[in-house]
Amino acid sequence: MAVPFRRTSKTRKRKRRTHFKLSVPGMVKCPQCGAAKLSHRVCKECGYYKGAEVEGVVND
Repeated sequence: MAVPFRRTSKTRKRKRRTHFKLSVPGMVKCPQCGAAKLSHRVCKECGYYKGAEVEGVVND
């Protein structure tokens, strides 16, 4: 099995890992109630999507 000739330095390791990060979800303001919601999804606060109410979603 191959063994590295030199140890990977902390700097080189950290440079490689700069792309391993969490991304923030695309939050938008609901036009109906103004709450923050995920885009292209039903609002959890008011239950509306594209101006129409969706049944069985509203948290009472």
